[in-house]
Amino acid sequence: MAGHRTPIGEDPRRALFEALGAVRAGMLGIEGAAQHMQPMTHFPDAESGTLWFITSVKTDLARVVGIGRRARYAVIGMDHAFHASLEGAITQSDDRAKLEELWSSPVAAWFEGGIDDPDVCLLRFLPHEAALWETKVGALGFGLEMVHANLVPGHKPDLGDHVIVRLD
Repeated sequence: MAGHRTPIGEDPRRALFEALGAVRAGMLGIEGAAQHMQPMTHFPDAESGTLWFITSVKTDLARVVGIGRRARYAVIGMDHAFHASLEGAITQSDDRAKLEELWSSPVAAWFEGGIDDPDVCLLRFLPHEAALWETKVGALGFGLEMVHANLVPGHKPDLGDHVIVRLD
């Protein structure tokens, strides 16, 4: 995520959805499921505060979600200066208009029958809370903060911000 981004201390929700728009994937896990988090491509909708995922009904993930569960989703920015952990409700969705809006050639590559393939499963994740971390310094700044902390008694490194934001 090179370039300008809204600082998390200024507008955490906006910063989160900017970051989600700049990266394509994160790690999705279902609470209470006996499976590891798994990489998934997300489709963020900042206006509604929703993340969408497209998977197959045959995946363990889709079977575990069923009609609804709690989920966690973790994202790291491309420049490693932004980290987020989201939690909220995840459900299967039959929103055909949303599926058509999100459908693309990369998604179609996973389904022989195209958008009408009976295995296509749209998941709707509505996070209610997110923990955000933002590093203000690059690698050089990090090194300087570490040197400063080791040379100056009582100095604590200032590496960035952390906020928790309600999204609902």
